[in-house]
Amino acid sequence: MYRSILMSAAVIGIAFAGTANAASPRPTPQAQLAKITAGRTAGKPVSCLRLNDIRSSRIINGTAIVYEGQNGTLYVNTPPSGASFLRDGLTLVTDTHSDQLCNVDIVRLVDMPMHMQAGSIGLGMFVPYARPHHQAVNS
Repeated sequence: MYRSILMSAAVIGIAFAGTANAASPRPTPQAQLAKITAGRTAGKPVSCLRLNDIRSSRIINGTAIVYEGQNGTLYVNTPPSGASFLRDGLTLVTDTHSDQLCNVDIVRLVDMPMHMQAGSIGLGMFVPYARPHHQAVNS
């Protein structure tokens, strides 16, 4: 009986190990960024974005912030300082003194549920990735 319990435990352990290995690991930040910009070509970096043109932003853990413009262009900002503070669940707080977000601005990262600052970053240049243009197929 003792032997059958050990065998059952071993079979269950193998089943769980197989399930754990089958679960796909979370993509690396570089893979996430590659997926977001897939089919797009990097343009000439720009130093500022008009705040009214920014539709949304997304943090790529430890790597970059992706801003989406009104026209669908993505702007990837890889901060030269503080990128290690970037992580999911944080809120970007920017205190600008103009109508633009620029590569000289500092962005604070705030953990809103805890009401605590989680770090700050110095922005870099914004690399635009325009929407891919699809050519119409003639019938």
